[in-house]
Amino acid sequence: MVLLWVSVVAVSALAAPDPGAGGQRRGAARVWPAAPNVVLVVSDSFDGRLTFYPGSQVVKLPFINFMKAHGTSFLNAYTNSPICCPSRAAMWSGLFTHLTESWNNFKGLDPNYTTWMDIMEKHGYRTQKFGKLDYTSGHHSISNRVEAWTRDVAFLLRQEGRPMVNLNPKKTKVRVMERDWKNTDRAVNWLRKEASNYTQPFVLYLGLNLPHPYPSPSSGENFGSSTFHTSLYWLKKVSYDAIKIPKWSPLSEMHPIDYYSSYTKNCTGKFTEKEIKNIRAFYYAMCAETDAMLGEIILALRQLGLLQKTIVIYTSDHGELAMEHRQFYKMSMYEASAHVPLLMMGPGIKANLQVPNVVSLVDIYPTMLDIVGAPLPQNLSGYSLLPLSSEMFKNEHKFKNLHPPWILSEFHGCNVNASTYMLRTNQWKYIAYSDDLSSDPDELTNIATQFPEVTYSLDRKLRSIINYPKVSASVHRYNKEQFIKWKQSVGQNYSNVIANLRWHQDWLQEPRKYESAIDRWLKTPANPKKI
Repeated sequence: MVLLWVSVVAVSALAAPDPGAGGQRRGAARVWPAAPNVVLVVSDSFDGRLTFYPGSQVVKLPFINFMKAHGTSFLNAYTNSPICCPSRAAMWSGLFTHLTESWNNFKGLDPNYTTWMDIMEKHGYRTQKFGKLDYTSGHHSISNRVEAWTRDVAFLLRQEGRPMVNLNPKKTKVRVMERDWKNTDRAVNWLRKEASNYTQPFVLYLGLNLPHPYPSPSSGENFGSSTFHTSLYWLKKVSYDAIKIPKWSPLSEMHPIDYYSSYTKNCTGKFTEKEIKNIRAFYYAMCAETDAMLGEIILALRQLGLLQKTIVIYTSDHGELAMEHRQFYKMSMYEASAHVPLLMMGPGIKANLQVPNVVSLVDIYPTMLDIVGAPLPQNLSGYSLLPLSSEMFKNEHKFKNLHPPWILSEFHGCNVNASTYMLRTNQWKYIAYSDDLSSDPDELTNIATQFPEVTYSLDRKLRSIINYPKVSASVHRYNKEQFIKWKQSVGQNYSNVIANLRWHQDWLQEPRKYESAIDRWLKTPANPKKI
């Protein structure tokens, strides 16, 4: 059985292109008179709705606003998988998650995979990377891996610390996330000391960890990252009056998969409105600090006389729920988690343009190659964004529907006990849970039964893009195989190791119960469960 969820998504500037539109070509290989430099800044966990009205009213983001005024902003940009490594694997490969088989934060691309940056280097670009990459295999904790592998097991355990806030009281404390600032400084120094002297064009990548929540050591030895941390300096950039307290469904009425996510994220307890508002305020303040680092790059380019010669792109791997739907983190197809910022400015990019078309992070790869003028591989999942944003394309009627009117996102990792698939069109959001979304901006109403014809049509479209029952079966097999290998690797220490992962506070109360649940799971055939 496949459980379906359909919702109409209300977006202020939504357009509705012809549903049958879409070109075969993925790019146009237009060549600039002089090859532009390219800078890509990618943050973590940035809710894309903050880059346009009304979300933009809650926090001051001057450099994102600068990019909006001087470039093109994509109002409906989405992650292809709402979690770090799988999302970044899609961005660096141009392929959907089921094609890279990046099922969780441990499994990404092979380190030798040919990325868009490799191709740009072959076409004469000088390349440099700083900061968070996280698109290859082997990252994140053992606990994170085991939680993802055992999501099919019939138990419910808290895997995260309760979301909380932590304030640095210094009004002058600007550099709160010191590691990100150091990487930003390294990128600026590279621009000043090396890139500015190049006779060749360059491409620079800067990866930021903000506004991802910080670790929560108070939760114990094996802790998650559930602390929203900032200083008074950044908190003053937030308009408290504009902060919306999200609507929550009663626990008894939550979708079972949402309940699993909320429980494993330690969010099913009581939260006061003040707690919720503070978590959201601190998150927005962390976004303001992120914006300032983006600003350091923009200012350096301008000071070096490179801004007019450089295409600057800003995006994020996914969003942050910040207590919407009684959750924090991501791992969800709700807008706060799946909607990402995507802005471009520079030579040939249209200024002050808002594009309502749905696009996604797999479009970064063909866009980069299109900037270079490199031929695009036929197997790419993405489409170049230049026909939607570049002044190079005069015949807009020919190119405006080049990108199809849909995007695909999928999730197979931890904190969700079913593979999840989202088909987002200009009007509809269709979510399918296969192991077995209007006038509803809070996404609390499932209207699939109200529109059976639409539901049938959307499901047929989704199945034409991805055989999602088959993909889910592959994930089930992978999870069990990987868990068995890991269990064998720890040998006699298995019981002690598994008991002291992030779920230790619950596990240690009834260790035999939870070990038995895993034993039963291992003995069952690796067929998708029915929900």
